[in-house]
Amino acid sequence: MRVLRRWCAGRAICPFFCAALYRTRFAQLWRCFTISKQELQINEEIRDKEVRVVGADGAQLGIMSARDAMHLAQEKNLDLVKIAPQAKPPVCKIIDYGKYRFEQSKREKEMKRNQRVVELKEIRLSLNIDTHDFETKRNHALRFLSEGNKVKVSIRFRGREMGHPEIGTEIMQRFAQSLAETANIDKAPKLEGRSMLMFLSPKPQK
Repeated sequence: MRVLRRWCAGRAICPFFCAALYRTRFAQLWRCFTISKQELQINEEIRDKEVRVVGADGAQLGIMSARDAMHLAQEKNLDLVKIAPQAKPPVCKIIDYGKYRFEQSKREKEMKRNQRVVELKEIRLSLNIDTHDFETKRNHALRFLSEGNKVKVSIRFRGREMGHPEIGTEIMQRFAQSLAETANIDKAPKLEGRSMLMFLSPKPQK
């Protein structure tokens, strides 16, 4: 700023104009520093002979040279951004690119925050499960499914229980039937080693 004032004083330029010039150039430099990843060509990077220009308010400003379009953007203390490089001629828009990147980053973070992470929850049953325990396990499964998670239902066979896999299949089917209004069967009951597994997923909400 001090150097700029000396330069203005040596040329008899109004100090108020000098300050305005400084603020304009500072704002342009600041936008350049705040843009960490430029996905689009902006300002001096645009070297096309002619571009079609869209104003900050969406108005069509016509076809002109990239230099003239740059001047229009600088007059409004904004940036010239090439938004449609494949068009003939390329389309550029006058915007505050730093603000655009900031708002875009906010939208991306909001989308990530709203994305539901589907987890696989496990419910363990047994061949001699009683009615109360069955209902408790069912309620747990209902809660998991209502939260949008998938459920793995398992039965561990011990000792002589391996001789009665049909009992495990019957319990699994009864459990799935009790959740029929809420869950789809992704994988039917199947014996794998000493464990029988079944996978459920929540039905799409209407």
